[in-house]
Amino acid sequence: MKKILVIGSTVADVIVNLDVLPKTAEDVHIKSQSVALGGCAHNVSDMIGHYNVPYDLFSPVGTGIYGDFVRKRLAEKGVTSTAPTPDMANGCCYCFVESSGERTFIVEHGAEYLFKPEWFSGLKTEDYASVYVCGLEIEEKTGDVVVDFLEKSGLPVFFAPGPRLSRIAPSLMERIFALHPILHLNDDEAREYTAAATIEAAAAILYSRTQAMIVITTGADGACVYDGSALTCVPSVKVEHIVDTIGAGDGHLGAFMANLALGLDPITATAKANAAAAALVSVQGGYLTPEQFAAAGLRE
Repeated sequence: MKKILVIGSTVADVIVNLDVLPKTAEDVHIKSQSVALGGCAHNVSDMIGHYNVPYDLFSPVGTGIYGDFVRKRLAEKGVTSTAPTPDMANGCCYCFVESSGERTFIVEHGAEYLFKPEWFSGLKTEDYASVYVCGLEIEEKTGDVVVDFLEKSGLPVFFAPGPRLSRIAPSLMERIFALHPILHLNDDEAREYTAAATIEAAAAILYSRTQAMIVITTGADGACVYDGSALTCVPSVKVEHIVDTIGAGDGHLGAFMANLALGLDPITATAKANAAAAALVSVQGGYLTPEQFAAAGLRE
């Protein structure tokens, strides 16, 4: 089986649990604080790995306390990024989690989001079946470097544009759309970008741009797949208690990609991804430990 190439960030998630987000000038006490591995690319690749699907994580890890933390934690998991180590500080993500489980991110972007053209020259595209990329990297000043590689690679693209979709330069979006990527985004992102009133209308508009499958997650309701002619919605798995929603979208896409690679059809892969996302929101942080994955019964 060929590998999946995962391009993007690995960061330190500083997770702060509190009742509700404070108002300006308010003084509040938090419930707890912890630091964990995060970043969209890391979360996606970690979920892919749980299904024993081979992958390469192409994620720059910089210097400083957050870079040291990321490097140490990746080593503990036996993961090595195939990207070089830049001489620039790694950033971090402050994840404020309210009692409802909803999260708010405040992010310092650093070395983990920036890429150089020469870094990609060592990649053997013939080793890969597909490539993942996130919109956060495309939005950055070196986003065109990543798009250049995608165009040259000829690999099928899975693209998660994310919540800052409208901030990506239209010229770069046009170049990505021309690659016929499989888009993976949530219902709010899809409707905001297309100005459509419904998920089905948003999916149709996006499909007209990409001519490829669209996957739209719908929170507790599950996810919908649009193939150009019909929208098929797959219900979610019931969650008794939501701990936090950090990494739920990343894990969903990672599970979806892995199950496609294992030969499942898109609808069945979406059902598997819904189950993975349900397991993720039931624990703290953006990824599952091997024990949590096994306990959730996600791989037959």
